[in-house]
Amino acid sequence: MRVGLVAYGDLETTTGGFLYDRRLAGALREAGHRVGVVSLPWRDYPRALADSLDPRVRRRLRGFDLLVEDELCHPSLVGHNRAVEVPVVAVVHHLRVSERWPAWQEPVYRAVERRYLRSVDAAIYASEATRRAAERLAGPRRSVVARPAGDRFDPELGPTEIAARAERDPLEVVFVGNLVPRKGLHVLLDGLARVAGDWRLSVVGSATDEEYARSVRRRAVDLEIADRVQFEGRLSDAALADRLAGSHLLAVPSLFEGYGIVYLEGMGFGLPAVATSAGGATELVTHGEDGFLVPSGDDAAVAEAVETLLSDRERLREMSLAARRRFERHPGWDESMATARRFLEAVAEAPTAPRREAVT
Repeated sequence: MRVGLVAYGDLETTTGGFLYDRRLAGALREAGHRVGVVSLPWRDYPRALADSLDPRVRRRLRGFDLLVEDELCHPSLVGHNRAVEVPVVAVVHHLRVSERWPAWQEPVYRAVERRYLRSVDAAIYASEATRRAAERLAGPRRSVVARPAGDRFDPELGPTEIAARAERDPLEVVFVGNLVPRKGLHVLLDGLARVAGDWRLSVVGSATDEEYARSVRRRAVDLEIADRVQFEGRLSDAALADRLAGSHLLAVPSLFEGYGIVYLEGMGFGLPAVATSAGGATELVTHGEDGFLVPSGDDAAVAEAVETLLSDRERLREMSLAARRRFERHPGWDESMATARRFLEAVAEAPTAPRREAVT
């Protein structure tokens, strides 16, 4: 089967959604399918909508037996899918409309994303939370949930090492994510500024939004915590593994997460997570057991979570070991992507008529 995988930019990008797409492409190839990557250019939203009317984009979608589209590309594809003669499946990590937008933008995003979701034959969701959000927006479609995994690394820490680490000072907090507003680094900085004890923060991630990256650096200075915050930029997998192994707590209080691969990757190193209660992280983190779920934008809740583990190292030890056990119970990439692959193979044999009837 010839599969077209449509995504923005470079599929080798290190963020979670691209990792998911790469794993899916690999699973299809291992099963004997031919996968061609259709890389679309990153655009601002209005220009992406213009691409959805561009016949050159439509021509690039031809020549496949099945199209698999990263839903992030929805503004570039919403005008093309009804003309596609093969089944179309969206891979939905999280919805744009699940994020916060100015009041004048949100209705536009909602209308476009709804129309896109109604233009596909089926969907693969990264979490049940994302599936529920999509079905509230656009109604049900044939779908499956294939959750991301966290076994990209091979943590060599055992229970003894994890327990011993909990006694060390200072409390090492790590943030892993692109420097964009949605990831909530500003919330984390505000929360940590409330914590009087001995802590350090390592910020790992690319300055995707340069203006935001500058603003959080200024924020650390204004909050008088800059001497305890280290901006490390993007790290290699090996360097990131070392950073996680030497930390106590992973804190990424995003405004919304479709799932949050990074939380699971941290759990592999025995790191409790400070995660958002908005979105799919609730399917992974058990509040008070292997991490803390904090309301979106609530820096006081972030501070409380950090203070709890800073002041009670026995609690930190217990939660660290629980995080590692949670990681060990989670399906790996091979199992998750096998679920997605079998679903795609079944969809490829189905007619496309229901999609066309739903959007006309």
